[in-house]
Amino acid sequence: MAVATVAARRPVLPALTGLRAFTATNIVFFHFWNPAWFGPLAPLMDNGYVGVNFFFLLSGFILAYNYADRHAAGQFNLRQFWQTRFSRLYPVYLLGLLISFPILELEWRVRTHAQFFQGLALTSVMQQGWSPTLATFWNTPAWTLSCEVAFYLMFPLLLRVKWPRETRKLLLILALCWLAALVLPLLYMWIRPDGLAPLNRYSNSYWLRAVKLTPLPHLPSFTFGIALSHLNDRLQLSNHTRFRLAIIGLGSVFTVMMQGQKVPFLLMHNGLITPLFALSILGLAGHHPITHFLRFPLFVAVGEASYCLYIIHFNLWRWIHHSGILVRLHLVRFDPWISYLLLEIAALVAYRWIERPSRGWIQRLLSATR
Repeated sequence: MAVATVAARRPVLPALTGLRAFTATNIVFFHFWNPAWFGPLAPLMDNGYVGVNFFFLLSGFILAYNYADRHAAGQFNLRQFWQTRFSRLYPVYLLGLLISFPILELEWRVRTHAQFFQGLALTSVMQQGWSPTLATFWNTPAWTLSCEVAFYLMFPLLLRVKWPRETRKLLLILALCWLAALVLPLLYMWIRPDGLAPLNRYSNSYWLRAVKLTPLPHLPSFTFGIALSHLNDRLQLSNHTRFRLAIIGLGSVFTVMMQGQKVPFLLMHNGLITPLFALSILGLAGHHPITHFLRFPLFVAVGEASYCLYIIHFNLWRWIHHSGILVRLHLVRFDPWISYLLLEIAALVAYRWIERPSRGWIQRLLSATR
């Protein structure tokens, strides 16, 4: 009688979790910063939006890293996969909407009634990103969740793809995914359907938002991450090689971000430096001094709470400053650093007391209703 082979659980990659902490924090800086606060590092914060593309890539990499072997062994449970994704995403997403509830008054005033109720409906089910007009409705950063939901729905199909084992073929797929991510930005910059030029982080128009915020333009970055995971398994790199890749990748990302104003904004936003992120991820999937640094417990803790930080930070910052609480507590002289610290603490609390408990509770509830 044949004995079913159980896919071994893959080792965790805490250095990537630690990197998530820095990336999510830099997105916070990007949304709320002043050049005077950061001095010579100001360009790094001004280009913090590239962190969103990194998270799309990392999402594909981690999902394939954790599920490809299970699928190959016939142990991939589709219902359980979606159940796990929903239980992780939605409770914190709902918390972000509750924190952002006062924003609905502003949305009511600046939009038509039809747009308001459409935005309310789409945002409640994480689908607002499909509408360029409503993508940032209610909780501005939450447009990325529409992308993630779309990617999760497509991931089981991408798992069934017979990925090549040859390194050169995987490299070709990576190159094609990278180029595919740049097609729409290049077309936009060539055709200029909104008549905008030059483009920067403050540019705002319908077709620009369609390229920046809707799910399909970011699907190649997610697929790139899946292919990168397969390449990582094929290469079997030594720790010394990974150390060098981490130095090259992280150093290159830092350099490009510091010079980001010289690079076309839309290309940067939609994945121009994806190959540099890929080198960083390959480098951090090993054991060497850089991974030991990123595995510091505080970095890993914030990295685990990075989703909470991303979802709640935007309107929690607004509440901190509009409520006057820092003035009443005589802490305003420590701003913005005290505000940044409060956001990090809030994310850790939300992860410990909302994301983790609700994840288990929802999974038990859904399993009981099968």
